[in-house]
Amino acid sequence: MLVYGDVEHIESAAAVRASISRLMMACAEMEPSRERHETLVRAFILTGELVQGLADQEFASKGADDLSELQDAGAKFLLMQSRAIMHSWRNGFAGILSFQEDWAAKLESLDSADPVRMKRAEGYAFYALYPESYIEAASISNLTPKTVVIGIRSIGTGLAALVSAALGAEPAYSVRPTGHPFERQLQVTAALSRRILADPETDFAIVDEGPGLSGSSFGCVGDWLQANGVASGRLHFFPSHAGEPGPHASEPHRTRWRDRPRHVVSFDDFTSEAEDPRHRLHTWAADVVGVARSSWRDLSGGAWRSVRYRDPSAWPPSFMQMEKRKFLMEAEGGAWHVKFAGLCGSDVEKARRGSLLSEAGFIPKIAGTCYGFIVEEWLEGVPLVNSGPTRHHIVDHLGRYLGFRARHLPALNGGASIQTLSEMAVFNVAEAAGPDTAAKLRRVIDTPDRLSGRLRRVNTDNRLHPWEWLTTTAGRIMKTDALDHNAAHDLIGCQDIAWDVAGACVEFQLSSKEREHLANLVGREADCDLRDDVLRFFEACYLGFQIGLWSQAKASADCAETERIGSTVKRYLDRLAELVGP
Repeated sequence: MLVYGDVEHIESAAAVRASISRLMMACAEMEPSRERHETLVRAFILTGELVQGLADQEFASKGADDLSELQDAGAKFLLMQSRAIMHSWRNGFAGILSFQEDWAAKLESLDSADPVRMKRAEGYAFYALYPESYIEAASISNLTPKTVVIGIRSIGTGLAALVSAALGAEPAYSVRPTGHPFERQLQVTAALSRRILADPETDFAIVDEGPGLSGSSFGCVGDWLQANGVASGRLHFFPSHAGEPGPHASEPHRTRWRDRPRHVVSFDDFTSEAEDPRHRLHTWAADVVGVARSSWRDLSGGAWRSVRYRDPSAWPPSFMQMEKRKFLMEAEGGAWHVKFAGLCGSDVEKARRGSLLSEAGFIPKIAGTCYGFIVEEWLEGVPLVNSGPTRHHIVDHLGRYLGFRARHLPALNGGASIQTLSEMAVFNVAEAAGPDTAAKLRRVIDTPDRLSGRLRRVNTDNRLHPWEWLTTTAGRIMKTDALDHNAAHDLIGCQDIAWDVAGACVEFQLSSKEREHLANLVGREADCDLRDDVLRFFEACYLGFQIGLWSQAKASADCAETERIGSTVKRYLDRLAELVGP
């Protein structure tokens, strides 16, 4: 199924360096605090993305990873930043940060005459992966400073520097696995191979996020090292979780993964069970709202449903692997929802957007942010599907909400093209319902290019499901999660508001008359084209995406969740049959 999408952006190296420099200088001027630490981490993440982009640029020109003064400079700069992060973290965000005096000159060496293609680090953006967890993992690994550290690009570029800092090792290398996602391979020149393998009797640390469906990125680095004379007993893995590779892992890779040490510190160990209270997410969130004592409940992985629904048989489905980490914090006088929104400053931007929606009365009040998490008011109420608003009231509210987004929230990032949306929809429907249905869908979609001049990207919601809405005890309809589904780890991104209108029509099963009323309401608020052919196109693509998304979720779900997800997929397929006709 076509569901996921990598977030890439093309930048000039000079502009990125300028941003890094501003962050570094801000750190030098700030008083010791968690805010200073967050700024330092932002600079580190941005540097990692730049170094990754430069390394991949050289790889593309040579067809292999090779010796590189540019990459050596990048590795040294990342190591310097990693040491500063480690110092700040271990001192409870206190102490003086001492950068090398010539850091600005070293940063200037990270240059390229051509624009650089940079990839957003998924773990930092979506999966609550914190740099400090790799410092902690390396600190308890018992590896020595002689360890050779190898990071797997993309995110492994920076993660490896953190491991090197904690071990006291030399700057890390980075490599780019290529080939089929389940059968990755390395291309390394003889010159770089000699340097990495100068002492095959030492230990080797392989660092990356994951493993994913196959673990082949970790696996191919291990294969390469062993093929070049490194004993399996010298290999150490630094992953982001303690689990096994997914179902597409080869048996040799799976066996080695089980046999060799995996050095990992989990998110909960890192932020919830930390000995130092200054390292706990609970402490950070309590500081934001100004409470001394509070209770803490994990709502991640679908656990939020037990709070909103009394009867488990009424629970909506959950794609647990894609849900962001979230918690309920309760204290005397209030309760708050604490949800991961991303590192590198995206939490602050989403909080700003949330304040606009909150002031307009569409979502709960935003209390603030704390190192990647947004803290917002927790509202008591019941799911919209179980409450009293009439259909007319619901459609009116949807119209005001979507009209507000279209008028006041411009797109801050791109999204899939209409051609990509149509290809995704046809592919997913062919997989789920067969080629005949896909052919019918293709006829409904027709030629996407005909719509190009009529569309305008806005900051769409991208998740209009009924379980995302709440009727409060005061009788108000509120959206409970409205800030970042257009920046999720999928291929949709920001779209024309027609994507949300079509989504609302599907999710609330609106009649043709209700759809017309909704389109008119949104059209009054914003300059947009919501004619029938536009909405039919986006409904076709929306159904194709949801069918693919929930089919993917079903493949990794447990028995209880499989039934809920299966019913959801059937609902979309039934709606699809109505759309494409006999």
